[in-house]
Amino acid sequence: MLLLEPGDHVVFTEDVYGGTFRLFDKVFRRYGLSFTAVDPTDPDTVAAAMTDRTRLVWLESPTNPLLRIVDLDAVSELVHGAGALVAVDSTFASPVLQRPLELGADLVVHSSTKYLGGHSDVLGGAVLTSDDSLAERLRFHQNAVGAVPSPFDCWLLLRGLKTLQLRVQRQCENALAIARWLEGQDAVVQVYYPGLESNPGHALARRQMGGYFGGVVSFEVSSGDAARSFLERLRVFTLAESLGAVESLAESPAMMTHASIPEEIRTRVGVSDGLLRLSVGIEDVDDLVADLEQALA
Repeated sequence: MLLLEPGDHVVFTEDVYGGTFRLFDKVFRRYGLSFTAVDPTDPDTVAAAMTDRTRLVWLESPTNPLLRIVDLDAVSELVHGAGALVAVDSTFASPVLQRPLELGADLVVHSSTKYLGGHSDVLGGAVLTSDDSLAERLRFHQNAVGAVPSPFDCWLLLRGLKTLQLRVQRQCENALAIARWLEGQDAVVQVYYPGLESNPGHALARRQMGGYFGGVVSFEVSSGDAARSFLERLRVFTLAESLGAVESLAESPAMMTHASIPEEIRTRVGVSDGLLRLSVGIEDVDDLVADLEQALA
């Protein structure tokens, strides 16, 4: 938001990470910015939400937590036609699977806490751009406000980057196997994973993410009580909000990562009390499936 001014308008992904929603709604609104949430999987919906004050369209792909896939090329083209910028939070994909700057985005954001670090021991973020003027403005603000990591955090991040491709590939393979297994379970109402042929974003994800589909799987059970019971029974998966690390994690978006979003908005966009999100790690996939099986029993 360092590139915006009071009165500017932002269009953003409706099933956005809860912390992003909280930042937009509770912090940046106080500085005169306005926000409109849309389903960006339909470029026409994005176009309809834009006004003459729209300066930025904030996208996630895959989205958190419903793993919707946005056509970054098509949306970037229409947004640029209206004179606005495109920023993509590509944390779920990591640079291994998706490079939004090559698909038309102006800015790419990664939580380096997640796949880039990969070991649940560093907090950080990265903003990337191929536009020299944007880079200069970002560097000025970074220097002015002191948003820089410590040397040790940098060391941890560089250590994680050395194994990024190997980790992500294994996580994608495990996640696809788990998503296919979940599809066959009676206790599971719906599975959200773009690697499944039944997913509406499958073909686009295959083209846009290089044939892999990420290490996050979301699925829905019958109720919030069923979700809580499932989480309490897990033994290999750890109950935690983060994602992208070597260990497998599980969480309830409605109760945890997206709890700051009002219930009526969560319900409207599909983040139900029965929704569960798995961050699949690099463990043996048979062990992970066995843990899910006993927890669902």
